[in-house]
Amino acid sequence: MSKMVLPDFAAHAGLEERKPWRSYKERIAGLAGRIVEAQAPIRVLDGVKWGPAIYEAFRKSGHKTLPKIEYPLSSFSYDPAKKKAELKTIEEDIRHELGDDDPIVNIMCATAREYRLVVEMLEARGTRRFYELSRQLYGSAMDHFADGGTTVKDVAHDLYAILTQTDDSLLGPKQARDITAESAVEILNKRLSEVFGDGRVRVILDDGIVADAAAGSDYVKIRAGASFSKDDLRILEVHEGWAHLGTNLNGQRQPVARWLAKGPPRTAATQEGLAALLEVLTLTSHPARAHRLNNRVLAVEKAEAGASFYDVFEWFRTEGYAEEECFWNTARVFRGGVIDGGAPFTKDIVYMKGIVANYNFLHAAIAQGRPELIRWLFVGKVALEDIPILEACAHEGVVRPPLYVPDIFEDLRGLAIWLAISTFWSKLNSRAVFKHFAKVFEG
Repeated sequence: MSKMVLPDFAAHAGLEERKPWRSYKERIAGLAGRIVEAQAPIRVLDGVKWGPAIYEAFRKSGHKTLPKIEYPLSSFSYDPAKKKAELKTIEEDIRHELGDDDPIVNIMCATAREYRLVVEMLEARGTRRFYELSRQLYGSAMDHFADGGTTVKDVAHDLYAILTQTDDSLLGPKQARDITAESAVEILNKRLSEVFGDGRVRVILDDGIVADAAAGSDYVKIRAGASFSKDDLRILEVHEGWAHLGTNLNGQRQPVARWLAKGPPRTAATQEGLAALLEVLTLTSHPARAHRLNNRVLAVEKAEAGASFYDVFEWFRTEGYAEEECFWNTARVFRGGVIDGGAPFTKDIVYMKGIVANYNFLHAAIAQGRPELIRWLFVGKVALEDIPILEACAHEGVVRPPLYVPDIFEDLRGLAIWLAISTFWSKLNSRAVFKHFAKVFEG
């Protein structure tokens, strides 16, 4: 019996050259997944961190001689040239597959481009070029707000003047830092499980971090051996938990807009500003805490103006910090930059820049009749200008609305009146009112 030969329909129809149809959401998800995968080994803070040995050498010198900081290329876990080329290709593919008219394209391309610039910045550690790229990515103390006149450093100086005149000891009892790291882990695990559900996030001990605490993708690390007050734990709950873990988890829930799970520099001011503003809105922050965040901005300003590591270290000493804390506060500004001054790491300006920008966003959203945009601050790692675009894509299924949102942003009535009163107050001649009450207090 002869074999029956079946016709090669696939070859005849040219199907071997065809690819399966992909929806708009599939294309976005695929490209976003490539961004997430490409950025995985890029770690900015790991790339510029100083180890404990650097502090020990500085201490042994009597706080006079800083060891030379070296950033060997061997510290990269990836090939910088190949990584930049990969991210460049992704950016080109985004435009090729989705076109130039889609606002989602601009967000995705900006994200891929910034990761490429981060690699370039890390290659330039220890040089002025590092600062130039840091300023491009994170901003500068000399940056202007939307009014075109007020700068980040202007606001920081005003706040410094206010906080310097504020005596914490007159405002409430000083809390003892008598809660051990082990107890802090237990307390925070319980509190955050009430916010996110059991097993969603973890609070763990870590003996390898310099800071007392640090947030990861679904966890908070607590430094082994650290001690905390009740206020400290509340700040960690709100800042690291509600804000950072909340945006992390909401970003990780995105099946399409996967880039929202990761934070390029363009999102830093929104994220850190939101976390710090949450502290204020929940009455969790306090003057000493605000002073610490504001001093970071002033330290960047000083370094940008030419102050050396030693100059900024000595300034922190005049602010009353312990010498080890002075060192690490200063290291935040000079890591990756030029020790002699004039070219620092500018990331720490995002706290003040972000608080002001987020406050204005909240006010504008309510005043313009768009309060529904406010909860979208938590959808993932976003820049403020992305939010209306992302919210508009929700009905298409491109972006999922945030699941984890603090209660004060779910019911906006209290926030609305807070903003209304603060706006009303800002329109008064506050200096004249202050002088009036100063006379009243003097009798």
